[in-house]
Amino acid sequence: MTIKFLAAALAFFVSLNSAWAQAPIVIKFSHVVAPDTPKGQAAERFKLLAEQFTRGRVKVEVYPNSQLYKDKEELEALQLGAVQMLAPSLAKFGPLGVKEFEAFDLPYIFPSKAALYAVTEGPIGRELLRKLQSKGLTGLAYWDNGFKVMSANRPLHVPADFRGLRMRIQSSTVLDAQMRALGARPQVMAFSEAYQALETGLVDGTENPPSNMYTQRMHLVQKHLTVSNHGYLGYAVIVNRKFWDGLPGDVRAALERAMRDATAFEKTIAQRDNDRALEAIRQARKTTIYYLTPQEQAQWRAALLPVHRQMERRIGKDLLDAIARETAKK
Repeated sequence: MTIKFLAAALAFFVSLNSAWAQAPIVIKFSHVVAPDTPKGQAAERFKLLAEQFTRGRVKVEVYPNSQLYKDKEELEALQLGAVQMLAPSLAKFGPLGVKEFEAFDLPYIFPSKAALYAVTEGPIGRELLRKLQSKGLTGLAYWDNGFKVMSANRPLHVPADFRGLRMRIQSSTVLDAQMRALGARPQVMAFSEAYQALETGLVDGTENPPSNMYTQRMHLVQKHLTVSNHGYLGYAVIVNRKFWDGLPGDVRAALERAMRDATAFEKTIAQRDNDRALEAIRQARKTTIYYLTPQEQAQWRAALLPVHRQMERRIGKDLLDAIARETAKK
């Protein structure tokens, strides 16, 4: 009986250990936007490909719309290992201590998507991602959203129209300076709180790519939208460095392949979705859409470009000069 009992117990523990060994590696991927935004769709594409390429050895759990953490909390959660993957806006890395990323917030720094990609896909972009390693993070890719529009409950045609408006921004020294340069009063708040703040009048307006504005229903509480393309919103997909370095090499390689494919997919849909969102806002007939004239655009540039000089010491003049040289080629 004793031998049979020991044999049975041994078989049980062997099977239990085998089950543990076969348990999938779980990646919790948290983000703050809706599933049907470019970032939300790309997160789902990454989940599909990651599970496919690793043959089930990895399970990706996607949590959109701030289900787990608001945008002010998610970076700390990643550093602590409570989640494994995020795709925060590039503005989030300035408060983390990597101020060079604030260059992406500067108004009118990228004249086109081609100029932007010359930076993010080249040596400058790779070096910026490397700077995240000292914060316990590994940067995997840049994801696109698009150029931003301004919205408020009064027309925004020239800088003087912003005077006194309370404008919601994400936490960013550059975006704070941008709104002040226009004469507005910047109000920092989480993305998940923006709609209610607009609806209740706590803030008067905000800036967003059209896809974010539409999926969060902000157009229902904003009477005017100006297609200004004054700034850019993009993301960096990041993982907890300790978690990433601890993965088996073949699993990490499969996840890198999934991320490359998901990134290519994301870039193909970002502009399309913003164009569709702008048309959907038009069709809703709640918001007047206005396009700046060349003369008005010149006034916006004159008001906002001094922010570049103001931020040189904070971001680094050498970096800004390097970006200027790279974008001038496109």
